[in-house]
Amino acid sequence: MLQDIKILNEKETRGGFGEGILEAGRRNPNVVALTADLAGSLKLNAFIKEFPDRFVQCGIAEANMIGVAAGLTIGGKIPFTTTFANFSTSRVYDQIRQSVAYSGKNVKICASHAGLTLGEDGATHQVLEDIGMMKMLPGMTVIVPCDFNQTKAATIAVAEYEGPVYLRFGRPKWPNFTAEDQKFEIGKAQVLAEGTDISIFACGHLVWLAVEAAKILAEKGISVDLINMHTIKPLDEAAVIKSVKKTGCIVTAEEHQINGGLGDSIAGVASRECPAPHEYVAVMDTFGESGTPKQLLDKYGLTTANIVAAAEKALARKKK
Repeated sequence: MLQDIKILNEKETRGGFGEGILEAGRRNPNVVALTADLAGSLKLNAFIKEFPDRFVQCGIAEANMIGVAAGLTIGGKIPFTTTFANFSTSRVYDQIRQSVAYSGKNVKICASHAGLTLGEDGATHQVLEDIGMMKMLPGMTVIVPCDFNQTKAATIAVAEYEGPVYLRFGRPKWPNFTAEDQKFEIGKAQVLAEGTDISIFACGHLVWLAVEAAKILAEKGISVDLINMHTIKPLDEAAVIKSVKKTGCIVTAEEHQINGGLGDSIAGVASRECPAPHEYVAVMDTFGESGTPKQLLDKYGLTTANIVAAAEKALARKKK
């Protein structure tokens, strides 16, 4: 099963969003796209060309964009707000809390350029706290797909889902390896490989690195239960419990701060239901900096080698 996972091509996850919202728009005339002066970066050009009357350019006014989107839902529209992840969350958190989450509005907050792999734009744009911020909002669904194909499928699924959603994806070209014709199920973890020695849970760009790590561990005789936890909230707790009860050992991998992200969500479930040694691969309570995606992932410890090392450390703890 693990050896069957292969790279189909390399594409930007934001490109998957662009194709996904276009398809969602074709399926449902109520789908509307809004942007804060970043239509090109969010790959909205095809949507705008096909549905010019269903596009709102809000300019560099992200808080206003959230308010406009909330208002559109009252008339039955399904608004997708688009900008960089930092501007989608940190800059507009009050508006999201009050106008979207508290009111239960059917707004889809779509956030590109998330994490360190935004790269050269540096720390002011590399939001690493957004998963934690958004998952704490009551009623907010949080989704972090792993590649182009899954981002496209997730975008289509989000349009069909009733309720506020935070959809997080990235900037760079990245290995695209999941099925093109996949059906995305919100809140249902994707099991990529079944094993008995250790559970590795990953989301976003780190899923592919976890696949690479699992293959290296397999060569060392270590059997990995590998799970793509694309939905952070609602978390597939049954999948977590099933896996950890089987392996008794956990690694989580994410392009996010160690505090508040996927790792803490997994730890919360495991501590209640099946306590086990747990190692995190995440940004260790620091801001980012300018550099290429690869340089930054290397410096901040978000690599295949780091996942392998974390797995070996967790296994050593399990044996004590």
